Amino acid sequence: MKLEICNYSGYKIYPGHGKRVVKVDGKVHIYLNSKCQRSADMRRNPRRVTWTVYYRRKHKKGAAEQEVKKRTRRNIKFQRAITGVTWNEILAKRNQQPEFRKAQRQDAINAAKQAKKAKAQQKKVVQAANVKAGKPVKKPEKIQKNLPKMGPKKGTQR
Repeated sequence: MKLEICNYSGYKIYPGHGKRVVKVDGKVHIYLNSKCQRSADMRRNPRRVTWTVYYRRKHKKGAAEQEVKKRTRRNIKFQRAITGVTWNEILAKRNQQPEFRKAQRQDAINAAKQAKKAKAQQKKVVQAANVKAGKPVKKPEKIQKNLPKMGPKKGTQR
């Protein structure tokens, strides 16, 4: 036994019931009864007519009883190591005292400053040696840009 579905209301149509209508464009519409057919001919939207299946689906009527509540899955936090650093090392860094971290940072800054001073000192020594040897000291040249001077724009009034 093949059941059809009404094009308008969405209800099942059992054999021996309903009406088939062939439109001008060749599409076959099957209606449960004349009420469905007339509503479709009047171009009523089945989603706005309260007794249709389409309305009930759209407005979630009666779906709560049939649908079993889905179980939500809880995500479990899982701690992983980053490439090159183990999880224990990460925990050790996280648990360090802020003063210790601050002191470490200050030491790193001081070391960088010392390296910079040493480099500048070495540069001065090299320059002094060049001056004694009679080599000219090069000053950085300004880069000249060959840009034409901008005059007034022509033909701006339109």
